[in-house]
Amino acid sequence: MTREEYRAWAEQQPSGRFERVNGVVVAMAPERAGHNLRKALVWQELRRAVHAAGLPCDVYIDGMTVEVGDSDYEPDAVVHCGGKLPADAVAVPDPLIIVEVLSPSTSASDRAWKLQEYFRLPSLRHYLIVWADRQQIAHHRRGEDGAIDTRAITGGQLRLEPPGITISVQEIYAT
Repeated sequence: MTREEYRAWAEQQPSGRFERVNGVVVAMAPERAGHNLRKALVWQELRRAVHAAGLPCDVYIDGMTVEVGDSDYEPDAVVHCGGKLPADAVAVPDPLIIVEVLSPSTSASDRAWKLQEYFRLPSLRHYLIVWADRQQIAHHRRGEDGAIDTRAITGGQLRLEPPGITISVQEIYAT
C-alpha cells in the first residue's frame, strides 16, 4: 500500500491503531494502562523541559506519523524543532527526538528494527526507549560525527543536546 493509499484507508477506519511497515499495514495492540500512563508522563516531561528552555519546539504524543522510507510509524512521543506544523499535518518531518514506550507486543521491534529505521532520518539525534514497568530508559544518541552511543539510564537527569533540554527520569516514573 502506498503512503497515500494508507492514509486514505486509515481515515476510513472506525477504530484501531495501525502503522505501515514497508508498505504493509500492521495493526497495533490495544494499550495497557501502564504503557499509556508512562507515555503521558514522558510527553509531559519533554513538554515541560522544552517550555523551561524557551525553545521553538513542539512535543507531540502518539498519533502523529514519522515517515521512514516506505514506512509510517507512530511513536509514543516526538519532538520537532524549527517551526510550527500546519494544524492539519499528520506527519512530523525532521524529528529531533523520538520516544517509544515498550509494550509486550512491540518490545523486540522497538529495540532493534525501529532503532535502525529511525536513525535513517538525518534529523534524529535522540531515540529514547522507555520501559513501562520498571524505571529504565535506553538513550540512543547520534553525535556530531554520526556515531550512535547508547546508555542505560535508571535515575537522575537526562540531558538531550541538542536541543538543550534536561528531563527527569523520576518525573517520568512518578505515579
